[in-house]
Amino acid sequence: MRTNFRKSSRHSKITGDFGEALVLYWLSKHGYECARVDHTGIDIIARHPKSGELLGISVKSRSRAPGTEGTEVSVPKENFEKAKQACRAFGCVPYFAFIIDAGRTTRAYLLPLRHVLKLCPRNKRVVSWGMSERHLARYYADPEVTVIELYNARGW
Repeated sequence: MRTNFRKSSRHSKITGDFGEALVLYWLSKHGYECARVDHTGIDIIARHPKSGELLGISVKSRSRAPGTEGTEVSVPKENFEKAKQACRAFGCVPYFAFIIDAGRTTRAYLLPLRHVLKLCPRNKRVVSWGMSERHLARYYADPEVTVIELYNARGW
């Protein structure tokens, strides 16, 4: 089945739900006790199976059109403050997960917020998660960034 790359009217909502479900699945598969939460600032709470660390995870999902696969993910700075506030309320360490559907590959990145702020350029309003080949190589080499890759179906 071939598509004309026109996405459905609900694709944004579906993309967000998929990103959260992917992170939940991966955490659960690796022994984390985790749950989706409906709270301003975080989407998932998870307990690390070995350290016991409690993570408050904000998930940012994007679906890229052909030709825009290397486009950065811009996150408004207030999202980071909201995540910190929620994590203070629940006694969690703030984490971010970026899920990007880019061409035939969907990648998820999970890392502590403090590390996001170390890696990413900032301006007055947004923090930018880069998606160029240089950025991808940097994330793969970084032990603080967990990377999950999915390859999309052929023939679509």
